[in-house]
Amino acid sequence: MSISSNADKGAYTPARGDAVEEDHVYRKIALRVMPLLFLAYLLAFLDRINVGYAQLQMKADLGFTDAVYGLGAGIFFLAYLLFEIPSNMLLERVGARLTLLRIMVLWGITSAAMMFVKTPTHFYVVRALLGLFEGGFFPGIILYLTYWFPRSRRAAVTGQFMFAVPVAGIIGGPISGLVMTSMNGTLGLAGWQWMFVIEGLPTILLGFICYLMLADRPSKARWLDDEEKAIVQRVLDADADTADSAERNVLLELRKAVSDPRVWLLAFVYFSIACGNYAFTFWLPTMIKGLGVDNLAKVGLYSALPYAFAGAGVLLISRSSDYFKERRIHVGGFLVLSAVAFALMPQLHSSLPGALALLCFVAFFEFGASISFWSIPPTYLSKETVAVGLALVSCIGVIGGFVSPTVLGFIKSRTGSLTNGVYFVSAIMTAGGLAVILGLPKRATRV
Repeated sequence: MSISSNADKGAYTPARGDAVEEDHVYRKIALRVMPLLFLAYLLAFLDRINVGYAQLQMKADLGFTDAVYGLGAGIFFLAYLLFEIPSNMLLERVGARLTLLRIMVLWGITSAAMMFVKTPTHFYVVRALLGLFEGGFFPGIILYLTYWFPRSRRAAVTGQFMFAVPVAGIIGGPISGLVMTSMNGTLGLAGWQWMFVIEGLPTILLGFICYLMLADRPSKARWLDDEEKAIVQRVLDADADTADSAERNVLLELRKAVSDPRVWLLAFVYFSIACGNYAFTFWLPTMIKGLGVDNLAKVGLYSALPYAFAGAGVLLISRSSDYFKERRIHVGGFLVLSAVAFALMPQLHSSLPGALALLCFVAFFEFGASISFWSIPPTYLSKETVAVGLALVSCIGVIGGFVSPTVLGFIKSRTGSLTNGVYFVSAIMTAGGLAVILGLPKRATRV
């Protein structure tokens, strides 16, 4: 899968003979590195969505309202936002292996510690700590990939890494539902407590495996011989030579990015995408239960179906966007389409097959559009603002992960229904999609 087919102008192109050797080395690197990173991100996203299943039991056990749950689900992202950049700065100083070990051990312990939550304050604190510990993971992996892969190969491996998101949804629901039903009451613990333990502790183990099997940089990889290391270094050096070699003034870049309206437009679009994604992620189990599905194992099974369509959307829409070299309809148009379908959900509250079909439709276009979005900023932002601009878009946009779960929880507590919350999120998604279609010039979003 490719997130972007942008051909970096001036990017390193190997001679035909060298290309065969280079391909062989990068296949070897990908087979060593990417399965571990994929599995790590799968566990990270599983850790984000499992609270949506846990709350189906824990709200009743602990007396939490929907507003408490929504705020706790969303507060993760405020803490996450605070630690993204500091964690990446630390990674560059101590190396990726130690950084991943620290991140994964701490988030695994914290996730498992959710079993001890008793009060709303406990819930908020643990969720905030989880966001702090996990905040450096995604940007750290993106940085780590730059140590190994040239720009011409990075889009493909990033796409493989991010495909863990729908896969986590496909397997997370059934596992969570099964654990919560089959282990409820075992050793005096509720099913939701067992779920956090069982899904949290493997992250700790994987953290140690990554520490042992990965290398900070190609030059330190014992599983590459000297000739292979030389090939990788030659590729990376040539790739770096094509970049702007002028000394960077980060403060100047930041000022230019902040004053660039294109950055704020893209930040709003990503904000709208994040609102839709995390409203779907955190409230999908509640929506399915509201369709008359009381058995939690069945809730988990039914929830896997929309995520399967999300995975298909990620693959097909990103490939279609690359093939037709078109972004506005594939991102903006499909985001509006998914928003309209999401707004129809309250009308199907009495039809399980109809509602599930609509959720699959929403997931297909929403997740497909969200992945394709990341092909727009590199071609739309100016050379002077693209690096810092991308960071700002990501940081500002992720606030949507706080807003939509919190607002939906507040609305459901006040009205007893998600209907108005669904309309609220649909309106934001529609605005984001229209911003792409109407606000971005056609030339800016073509490859």
